[in-house]
Amino acid sequence: METQGISRSELKELMKEALISVLTERTDLLEDAVSEAILDMKLGLAMEEGDTGDYEPESEIMSKLMD
Repeated sequence: METQGISRSELKELMKEALISVLTERTDLLEDAVSEAILDMKLGLAMEEGDTGDYEPESEIMSKLMD
């Protein structure tokens, strides 16, 4: 069995073509990825905004969860 090498530039071009093909044929994948990224950013911003630096003891949290 003969093995054939592929140059770095050929591999780069093949990967580029494959990525473009997937993104044009499956736009839902890109939309989902962007949507998830935006939601992650919003969650991070909300967490930063709500962080007051005041923390409740674990026992207090557990007692409220068990009620």
